[in-house]
Amino acid sequence: MLSVQDLHKSFGDIHALDGCSFELARGHMLGFLGPNGAGKTTAMRIVFRLINPDSGTVTWDGEPVDPDDLLRFGYMPEQRGLYPKMRAGDQLAYLGRLHGMSKSEAREAAEMWLDRFGLGERIGDPVESLSHGNQQRVQLAAALVHDPDLLVLDEPFSGLDPIAVETMSDVLREQAAAGKAVMFSSHQLDLVEDLCEDVAIINAGQIVVSGKVEELKDAAPIRHLELEVEGDPTVLLDSLDGVHSTMTNGSRLTAIIDAETDVRGFIARAQDAGKLRHFAYTTPSLSDLFRQAVR
Repeated sequence: MLSVQDLHKSFGDIHALDGCSFELARGHMLGFLGPNGAGKTTAMRIVFRLINPDSGTVTWDGEPVDPDDLLRFGYMPEQRGLYPKMRAGDQLAYLGRLHGMSKSEAREAAEMWLDRFGLGERIGDPVESLSHGNQQRVQLAAALVHDPDLLVLDEPFSGLDPIAVETMSDVLREQAAAGKAVMFSSHQLDLVEDLCEDVAIINAGQIVVSGKVEELKDAAPIRHLELEVEGDPTVLLDSLDGVHSTMTNGSRLTAIIDAETDVRGFIARAQDAGKLRHFAYTTPSLSDLFRQAVR
């Protein structure tokens, strides 16, 4: 298990982390979320001892992270850390060797991962000759080539086409199912909601929400309401209590409302006003929870 406890880190007057704490168990996938500048990348770099915290601890299986642990960790930075003129296959094999693999093991793993990401035919191409999305795939392969126990990815889906997103999603699911601890940051919250059982939302250097996605949604004090009627739906808003925010698109209304709001009377008034084409009342999405947490 990865345990991050009470991390503090300042860069001059900027407090990047202000008591950040979270845990990630083996076999689980954690979505690490937050607005730009919230402290996500700083926390990830501290896990890998790339920077030192001012205070706080990072442990793996109950012990401080040491160099042997780092050999069993995989990290994908948001800014690519690849050698642009080096061939993709040679680079992955080299990185595998740095993590303790034999020459044959590293080469075999490099070929396997490039094939998995649809780059088998580009194994001999310099990284700089690849597109942005394909370089992103090589960077992910670099984090996976040595079969790590902990996988930490900073914005891994950035710049990927839908097919690559699907492939990467399948890989992350497989890694978690195989007992690996997987953690990634992303601004694509619908994707996080689909992939992750657990989330931690950081804002201004502190974890403001954490837990299992479904439990957080069930316990949230808000609900998501969608309504489509014949005509203008905004005329119905005066009869709806506990409204946090609304959005209209033609005849469709989307609103975030208090969980305690009784919507039955509202539905009846909507039916009386005209034809009711669509109605949905659900727990909030992860995007709704995120906006509430960081607002």
